[in-house]
Amino acid sequence: MNIMKEKEITIHIREYLLNELDREALRLVEEARKATEDAYAPYSAFRVGAALLLENGEIITGNNQENAAYPSGLCAERVAVFYAGARYPDVPIVALALTARRPDGFTEEPAYPCGACRQVLLEAENRGGKPVRIIMAGRSKADVVTSVKELLPKNFDSRFLK
Repeated sequence: MNIMKEKEITIHIREYLLNELDREALRLVEEARKATEDAYAPYSAFRVGAALLLENGEIITGNNQENAAYPSGLCAERVAVFYAGARYPDVPIVALALTARRPDGFTEEPAYPCGACRQVLLEAENRGGKPVRIIMAGRSKADVVTSVKELLPKNFDSRFLK
């Protein structure tokens, strides 16, 4: 006799008006918004910016880089995470802000990382040994999680490779 088990996964996303965010989060959102200006998005016109705060106080930004040979481009989050890893390989990421805009302005709803970016962010979180706060900002509000695991609760990590 088969007995099926059902599991429930709950994630906690906190929604804030932008002016309710703490100073650190607001600064990261502004840096992410600035980063959208230099995104290379000639095909989608969807510009994404990311800003990482490292434990040493450095802020690293990234933006999406499209390519005619899709999927050869990279998302803003991965550009920032990989640059941070190359420049500061032993410094944990404390927080990441993400924002997106179309030609008519920033998106009303916060943009969330794609699946590939969630996996890369999880690896960075595990590598740093500390949770990474993710701030996904729209035009006037932000969704915030305290760890990448909130965005990728049943995840693949190095424990499967041992």
